[in-house]
Amino acid sequence: MELLDAIRRRKTTNGPFLPDPVSEEHQRLLLEAAGRAPSQLNSQPWRFVVIENRDTIEAIARISGESMTEAMSNGTFFERYKPYFRFSQAEMDEKRSGMLFDKLPAALRPFTGQVFTKRGQKLMNAFGVPKTLGEENRRLVAGSPLLLGVMLDRSEYRPGQLSSFYSVFSMGAAMENIWLTTVELGMGIQFISFPMEVPGRWDEIVRMLRVPDDLELMAVYRLGYVPPEQRRPAIDWTSSERRLVSQYVFRETCETAQDGWDAARP
Repeated sequence: MELLDAIRRRKTTNGPFLPDPVSEEHQRLLLEAAGRAPSQLNSQPWRFVVIENRDTIEAIARISGESMTEAMSNGTFFERYKPYFRFSQAEMDEKRSGMLFDKLPAALRPFTGQVFTKRGQKLMNAFGVPKTLGEENRRLVAGSPLLLGVMLDRSEYRPGQLSSFYSVFSMGAAMENIWLTTVELGMGIQFISFPMEVPGRWDEIVRMLRVPDDLELMAVYRLGYVPPEQRRPAIDWTSSERRLVSQYVFRETCETAQDGWDAARP
């Protein structure tokens, strides 16, 4: 597969994976790709924990589902991220960023424009949407054959110091290598983010994985092989739009947008 093709096909997998275990060879290739990422002074600050134990996966799934229900019930998730929500294709075409909510449960469709307002929050809670979504999230994580914890060496990751920026930057490069490699291997990947949204829940995962004091658990991802047809979740968002080149590239100074490249996009 050509590199540019993999970059263009890269995406987040919101739906379920096949139940097949991820082969050890593919696990090795993913982590080798991560280890090839650039890092400041070749510090290689990343560390990974590969999780296949069913009890551990199901426990993390339970924490993730409960966290999603709580964050969506009390409104903190929607309040925090509402600048990124789009509710029509026209709005997405204009902004070319954020998440397009084009799939909602039937009961909520008449209230699409109000879903993430206080009134919409009450409606969602009345219809039991947060609980339904939390349970679906739990099933998605629990059905994943592989989880991957990503950690940083605390001797490099020192918040408030320049080394912290370098280590996070390097971790991002390592994860992008993994993400692109999943495309070539017929796999999908998704960030398990909701335990980070609710105080105390992330610490449960840290203890479960026995992360030592000299490492910081930064993220957990779910991975697996992608079925031929993906089932979309009850509430789903798409993010296939990308900004035009002229919206994020400048020429010579930041006062002049790059001209003439927009039409060349595939």
